[in-house]
Amino acid sequence: MSMILLTALHDGLPVLHDYTVHAQVGNPSPEAPPLSDKITQMTSYLTWFVLLSGVTSIVFGGGKFAWEKWNGGTLTAPKQIAGAMVGGAVATSAGTIMNAIMGG
Repeated sequence: MSMILLTALHDGLPVLHDYTVHAQVGNPSPEAPPLSDKITQMTSYLTWFVLLSGVTSIVFGGGKFAWEKWNGGTLTAPKQIAGAMVGGAVATSAGTIMNAIMGG
């Protein structure tokens, strides 16, 4: 049974080889996908929202830090400010990495 299978494969390989040589695909030109302008606009809005929320968080944390220092309470605001800075660094590097990957 295996000899019949090997013979069939041996006889069929030149046909497959000829088919793959002649079945070539042309070089397609790049084209923007549908609604890509809307996706770009949404990404711009999200970028501005991330920047605005980061700046707001740092300003709020600074005010909270001053209030805690003035009242002599426990200092929890430095953690909030550090978290906002780390979040901003992650958000900024994510955009840079995506631009590098997407070739923009």
